[in-house]
Amino acid sequence: MRIRALAFRILNQLRHDRRTLALMLVAPVFLLTLVYFILGDTVPVVNVAVINGPAGFEDKLEEYNVRGFRYGEHEARLALEQGEVIATIEIRNGKSFIEIDGSNPTKARVALAALEQAKQPVLSARPDLKSEIHYVYGQEDLPLFDMAGPTLIGFIVFFFVFLVSGISFLQERTSGTLEKLLSTPIRRWEIVVGYVLGFGLFTVLQSFLISWYCVYVLKVMMIGSFTLIMLITLLTAMIALTLGMLISTLANNEFQMIQFIPLIIVPQVFFSGLFDLPPVIEKFGYVMPLYYIAGALTEVMIKGRGLELIAGDLGIILAYSAGFMTLNTLFLKKYRRI
Repeated sequence: MRIRALAFRILNQLRHDRRTLALMLVAPVFLLTLVYFILGDTVPVVNVAVINGPAGFEDKLEEYNVRGFRYGEHEARLALEQGEVIATIEIRNGKSFIEIDGSNPTKARVALAALEQAKQPVLSARPDLKSEIHYVYGQEDLPLFDMAGPTLIGFIVFFFVFLVSGISFLQERTSGTLEKLLSTPIRRWEIVVGYVLGFGLFTVLQSFLISWYCVYVLKVMMIGSFTLIMLITLLTAMIALTLGMLISTLANNEFQMIQFIPLIIVPQVFFSGLFDLPPVIEKFGYVMPLYYIAGALTEVMIKGRGLELIAGDLGIILAYSAGFMTLNTLFLKKYRRI
């Protein structure tokens, strides 16, 4: 009898908690649908630049699911640096010269196999002339951890700062501390900035530790500046901190805060560059903060980019942080009781 009463009480409590019910029912369906599209039979889009090749070479590449485009020598190198193509090929005196971006091993292997197969009819008379392959970024058979390392650094910083800051800010609200602060002359934006600065020391320490450990202990490929890695991870912590505070205003307890992880955190991993997505679905990544974080870290760590070439990604990350801080300031208004 007592067990039945307890079970009915829990069921009745869940029945009235519509937010929990929605997260329990909607989140799994959402994630399963997302995984279905990601792990479906999708063929990665692989583009290569053909600087000098025989007529019909591009059509031959199409047979191997690779799209070839004619470029001049300078334009081809620029397209490779900007990520528009995965490889360039130039055929001179019966020999092919290939430059390739090895930061994405899957696409690099597909491109190399297609280029080697497509040139066979052209170079059948000179089988002794092997292709000269130069890896502009990455390396041949780039280890999986090196490829995923930049994304993992960004994700780990993002996830833990989001979780800790969200729960901490939620406890400030549920314990009444936030309401007492709002009853003082302190302004709402000052509270938001104060919390951000209060967590600042923790995020600096965490960002340094994670970056240093991955680069110098785990030996993840690192071509660029460690200072830039620190800057990106600090901005990552900033956006995760402000987002965690924002999401905590939608939760009534720590359990609900954790329930937001499948909706807020997990989908971003799928759009961070680790997976080859269909072009239509890939566009959703443009609204995911982790998309720009992983992109900036990859550019620095694997491609050795400087500040000027990742400034766009950093600008978007800062814009997200500013937007979340503004929303936090606006949402605090509903907790002022005087």
